[in-house]
Amino acid sequence: MSLQISAHFHEPTNTVSYLVWDSATNRAAVIDPVLDFDAKSGRTGTQSIDALLAEASKRGLSIDWTLETHAHADHLSAAPLVRQRSGARSVIGADITKVQKVFKPIFDAGDLTPDGSAFDLLLQDGESLPLGSLRIEAMATPGHTPACMSYRIEDAVFVGDTLFMPDYGTARCDFPGGDAATLYRSIQRLLSLPPETRLFLCHDYKAPGRDQYVWETTVAAQKAGNLHVRDGIDEASFVAMRQARDAKLDMPALILPSVQVNIRAGAFPPPAENGTVYLKLPVNAL
Repeated sequence: MSLQISAHFHEPTNTVSYLVWDSATNRAAVIDPVLDFDAKSGRTGTQSIDALLAEASKRGLSIDWTLETHAHADHLSAAPLVRQRSGARSVIGADITKVQKVFKPIFDAGDLTPDGSAFDLLLQDGESLPLGSLRIEAMATPGHTPACMSYRIEDAVFVGDTLFMPDYGTARCDFPGGDAATLYRSIQRLLSLPPETRLFLCHDYKAPGRDQYVWETTVAAQKAGNLHVRDGIDEASFVAMRQARDAKLDMPALILPSVQVNIRAGAFPPPAENGTVYLKLPVNAL
């Protein structure tokens, strides 16, 4: 098998970024790269993406794509740094425009045109990209957000926030445009894949009783044991559970800085007249 996968876990945000490549050609993609950000000081860092890109360089890989599974609400994307250092083009699902249209007025983002043009390429469900001798297939899996896209490469699917490990469950659906019924149907689409299909997650939070982070599972394991959507749980039951659970969840710690950066494909807002870049904190808007 020529598909190779290296996971990079960012513990401050519980995020997993992936370096994936075709060993036959050394063509690579980065999935959900993280920019380090300290909200208390307003300072960014590059330790996480530096480590991932150092591995790519050590292996002699050429990075063609940065694949975003959605506009994340829990970390800032490092896609611009990947592009700067490798030339990789940024890719996201075409329905990112729906997310941009919601958040542009909330953040008064006058510089943003909500047509997806901040990204290099928008993918529709079923479209594909080359990865050397392999293909990356786009699978729309909305519900957590309207623009969630999973990426299938051979026997592996990178599912973003759609699913967590079986002992932790599924993604929240209470962000603007999220919908529990839609998420249930997206998950059923993933679970209709062959049982041995590997699923690679964007986050892990160590479910109670587990002392290690884990981010790889299978369709069979999810169907047999996912707390929220295992076999036998119907859509109505899932929606009721998800809505009740979401009503009790706090907002992610970095949602306000993350979303306004990530709808810009990882770019920060333009500098103010004094040359300083500012992130906006909308009050009572969400």
